Amino acid sequence: MSSDDEADPELVELLRQHFQGKLAVKEEADTGVLDGCEYIYDNCIDVAVDMRASKAAAETIFNKMADQGYSMSSWSEHELHPKTKDEATVDFIFTMDLLNFSFWSELPEDERFAIEYRGRRWTGYWSLVAGLQRALEEGIPITDPEFWRDERECNLEKLKYVFRSCTDEEMPMLKERLDCLQEASQVLYERYDCSAANLVDAADGSAARLVNLLAQDFKCFRDEHVYEGRTKPVRFLKRAQIFVADLWACFENQSFGEFHDIDKITMFADYRIPQILISLGTLYCSPTVTASIKDKKLLESGGKLEMQLRACSIWAVELIRREIKRQHPKADINAILIDFFLYDTIKEMEAQGKEPLPHHRTRSIWY
Repeated sequence: MSSDDEADPELVELLRQHFQGKLAVKEEADTGVLDGCEYIYDNCIDVAVDMRASKAAAETIFNKMADQGYSMSSWSEHELHPKTKDEATVDFIFTMDLLNFSFWSELPEDERFAIEYRGRRWTGYWSLVAGLQRALEEGIPITDPEFWRDERECNLEKLKYVFRSCTDEEMPMLKERLDCLQEASQVLYERYDCSAANLVDAADGSAARLVNLLAQDFKCFRDEHVYEGRTKPVRFLKRAQIFVADLWACFENQSFGEFHDIDKITMFADYRIPQILISLGTLYCSPTVTASIKDKKLLESGGKLEMQLRACSIWAVELIRREIKRQHPKADINAILIDFFLYDTIKEMEAQGKEPLPHHRTRSIWY
């Protein structure tokens, strides 16, 4: 039994850690995406968010999602998305989001890059998913990081075969996609025992931490850019965030898709969500930006106008999310579901020939 004069050893150790700066307090991870996008929103002049239209859009989106019963389970309902929920599914989703960029074409619908699978023609994002599913059925282990490391097997010719088109147009940026596979295989081999599932486990159930791991360890996921007047890069992290979102939706917040901070994920800044936000009146563009979009001019990746479009889209969806939560506090809706719903909506409008205006054009591996 210790005397009153003896110090409590646990208290001594706590004080020692405190004064040495080693206090074992686990900081909550944050991606920093919202901070950077709010900075651009506050300081840009070519793109703006219409507050009144944002509130109207929030109510419209909420009502339509409610009418359709739209939820995380809607993700798995698409015929091309994986139906199993195991480590192979994690590999599939990781591969899918590693290559999930730049599918747009200037050619007419019947001439653009497309993949024929299950008796249908698939374009855009769905051409990627169809190509992966077709390859697996043909016995090509396209979602296996070990396969990516073997340059004799996984090379440009093999990728051309995996994503062979039923038209004369090839999948855009095939060389860049091969580079992504090869870089990812090396990182997974060196740090995660060649396993995407181990990468997910390393995040310890934190969506933000998994996004940060992807941006930290993989250059091809490091979607951050310098904006004038800000010393710290602005992070968009589109593909890193959508990987987390796809896991969450596929596994329905269980197993590999269980994240305690999923609400830290923002929408995924691409070229489709700005398109529908502009049509809703939520995003307002200057005449310069509007003309560039309508004339289908190429906007530089990481350029001032393109960054304003992406940042203001993220901030607009965040305001829509907040408004829905304000008006409907019991609603189980986050930025991921809003993004998925808006994407599906604009793709339906495209299929019906009802696109209100073109999407902006940017060629990059970021989206």
